[in-house]
Amino acid sequence: MRRPLIGITSYVEPATFTVWTDVSVALLPYMYVEQVVRAGGQPVVLPPAGEPAGALRGLDGLVLAGGGDIDPARYGARPHERTGYVRGFRDEAEFALLARALDAGLPYLGVCRGLQVLNVALGGTLHQHLPDVAGHTGHAPGPGVFGHLPVTPVPGSRLAKALGAEPVTVPHYHHQAVDRLAPGLTVTATAGDGTVEAVELESASFAMAVQWHPEEAEDGAVFEALVAAC
Repeated sequence: MRRPLIGITSYVEPATFTVWTDVSVALLPYMYVEQVVRAGGQPVVLPPAGEPAGALRGLDGLVLAGGGDIDPARYGARPHERTGYVRGFRDEAEFALLARALDAGLPYLGVCRGLQVLNVALGGTLHQHLPDVAGHTGHAPGPGVFGHLPVTPVPGSRLAKALGAEPVTVPHYHHQAVDRLAPGLTVTATAGDGTVEAVELESASFAMAVQWHPEEAEDGAVFEALVAAC
């Protein structure tokens, strides 16, 4: 049997590597690639250029990876002073990818920003700066520093089948989160402060999204669930 082809969206940001300095690069943290391979899939990196939604015809599953904030205009809000790294071209590409994937019934995993794209695309809104709501910075302790907080999966959910129904400590790096939940989504995990940490789309055969960063976890169960669905 061939490995299922799993598309993973990527960033476009300035980067420095080998002899090159401050070059615009389509990039992706390699942990996503490693997790998909370890779970039995074949990763395919999708840059936000051209018409990436057209590439879904050859794929078996889709991961929307983490990244900068969504343009708040997409959910009718003004930008918070801490909203940043908005990339309109990435919003355009990923909202189109998600719509095509859901229409095609393609197994979907949203990671961090990928949860937020799912919620906004279906009519939900976001807290633009979570410390204003939660009262602490534990979900993103500092630039490039992951927080490690427990989340509690909801029994009976796809997430609970993958991780178990007991609280599990996972790596967090997000300063935004679900505010108004979109119609059709079900909350499947929360943090101790009430932050929505995972959702699933009731009408889909497999559409799961987590607010934390499972690519950074030692446990690859979330990626294994996606590949199994494929």
